[in-house]
Amino acid sequence: MDDPVLYEDLVASPVWTDRFAFEIALKLAGSGDSLASILEDYGMTKFDLELANADPLFRAKVGKFREEIGKDGITFRMKARAQADDLLTTSWSLIHEQGVPASVKADLIKATVKWAGLEIKSEEDLGTMGGGAGGVKIVIHMPNTDNSEDNMKVIDHE
Repeated sequence: MDDPVLYEDLVASPVWTDRFAFEIALKLAGSGDSLASILEDYGMTKFDLELANADPLFRAKVGKFREEIGKDGITFRMKARAQADDLLTTSWSLIHEQGVPASVKADLIKATVKWAGLEIKSEEDLGTMGGGAGGVKIVIHMPNTDNSEDNMKVIDHE
């Protein structure tokens, strides 16, 4: 790498997930597992937590979770969102594993596209996306034998 300090920082810093940040936010809100239990579950030490806490992104994520917990309480949806990061990692691994059936891979890919909000939801969306998103529109004009405009047949299919 060009910047050895950056590389050393990346190697030395612990890897934290959204789920870990959520667990810390729960602990700070006065619920959830003990700090020792959380650190053990994630294979981290107090020093690792200090390193994570030095990361402004980690602090921002914990702050966001604390705000949501304070505003909405702890909901099933929040817990599911905290687990989503780990589940996407598992999905990625399955999609790239050779022994997984193609149908399972296709379902995981479709689900990921849906969760990311990238699927086309309606015909209206097709119109707002330039008409060419996801398909081809072909219009064929077939005149009758008398070649008059009034007797022209139009087949419109997308």
